[in-house]
Amino acid sequence: MSLPVLVGLVVFGIALSVAAVHFTGGTTTAALAGADQALARFAEDFPDERPGAVRLTADNHAAFLDLGPQRCGIVQSIGDCFLTRIVTPHDILALAREGNVVSLRLNDFTWKGGRFAFAEEAGALAVAAALQGRERMREAA
Repeated sequence: MSLPVLVGLVVFGIALSVAAVHFTGGTTTAALAGADQALARFAEDFPDERPGAVRLTADNHAAFLDLGPQRCGIVQSIGDCFLTRIVTPHDILALAREGNVVSLRLNDFTWKGGRFAFAEEAGALAVAAALQGRERMREAA
């Protein structure tokens, strides 16, 4: 078999695999239908917690749940599933808020955090305050 034919077969095989993943929904990202879905998903992993306010991101790919002083529950879409966790100031390496966006970096090798945009600045301010407290939060310039 000649080299160009072999290269063509490999390229075709890779393209076919990528297409199969894409058309079977492998590239879809889950979104939360609302606060009730976020609460229900969080309750599956943390049934003893009693969340208060729920703040959804503008794209509905994450929700932040108030768990009391300096504790926050997070439900975030990872592919077509949801990841849940409880975050405290001890878990946070960096937290910055700029307008309606909160950037969060965690001390966790399984999930490093992310950048979360809220529909309103008040949502970002409330999440940042719940995560670390106003006096320790670095306001991005």
